[in-house]
Amino acid sequence: MENEFLPASDIHEIAERLGSAADAFAGRTIIITGARGFLGRYYLEIFSHLNSRVLKKPVTVVGLDNLITAGRAGESFDDDKHVRFIKHNVIEPFAWEGPLHYVIHAAGIASPFYYRAYPMETLEVAITGTKNMLNLAHRHGARFVFYSSSEIYGDPDPKHVPIQESYRGNVSCQGPRACYDESKRVGETLCYIYHNKHGTHTNVIRPFNVFGPGMQETDYRVMPNFASRIKGGQPLHIYGRGDQTRTFCYITDAMVGFLLVVARGVAGEAYNIGNPVPEIGVLDLARRMGRAIGRELEMNIVEYPDSYPADEPQRRCPDIRKARLQLGYEPRVDLDEGLRRFLSWTDKCYTGKE
Repeated sequence: MENEFLPASDIHEIAERLGSAADAFAGRTIIITGARGFLGRYYLEIFSHLNSRVLKKPVTVVGLDNLITAGRAGESFDDDKHVRFIKHNVIEPFAWEGPLHYVIHAAGIASPFYYRAYPMETLEVAITGTKNMLNLAHRHGARFVFYSSSEIYGDPDPKHVPIQESYRGNVSCQGPRACYDESKRVGETLCYIYHNKHGTHTNVIRPFNVFGPGMQETDYRVMPNFASRIKGGQPLHIYGRGDQTRTFCYITDAMVGFLLVVARGVAGEAYNIGNPVPEIGVLDLARRMGRAIGRELEMNIVEYPDSYPADEPQRRCPDIRKARLQLGYEPRVDLDEGLRRFLSWTDKCYTGKE
């Protein structure tokens, strides 16, 4: 069974790198949706850490999640004095009395395996859920942060790679990926409307291929998929031709970027958060994972399984100049170091079973 605990060293690193930006949360109240997912659990752990070691006035955090894709690692949580969990589906309105300063809408179904299985739920959490959370933020005068996705860019024209936030995307409104891609685009439009019509302070985060400890073994995306097969001593399956490229961002770099958007994001703006280098193919990723554990891995080129949505983007690489200039964001963990940390964790926490 997976270890539900996130590495304390990573949590400490994130808090330390935040520096003075953490002061924005002192004495504040934050609601986080998707609180028992991969990213949500990091938020709860980081805020607990800040309360115990950094902030002079504690931040009060309320985590919401319906647990539909939380898995074993997300099902159990021990409330403390300032960080607590409420089981709630964000497609239903949420009533909150008292002060509220930030709403972080991180709920969503991001794995292609799961959003193909739950297409309507995927649409609803990003559209109805976003509207409900925007209404909550607007009523309380809170800052609102929406988790979009690099998927909103679709399969980009090569001349627009690395992708800037101004790129409008190349996305199909029909097909197996549309429920995710288009729902995130609508969520961004809702943020735009609330900011421009109602004056709500909104920000959009577009994450690019975040990975690290805490990813469920049954996530079915490339990093946990490869790590599980390595743990089980099985050959890695490379889908398609293996020439699709990505950049990968280790979780500590991603969380620092996310929290900088929450604390310092310019109202109404969207930010790419990821690591722009290296842009590599899936075959190269598999070789690097082998180097990270000190042995060559067996690989097989296979057809995409029926459960995997077609029309996969061929390239995905962020331009992060906007986050660098406006937020001071800078990734520090290179891919090889990130893989070493991740695979060390999965070796202890994954089962290696199909």
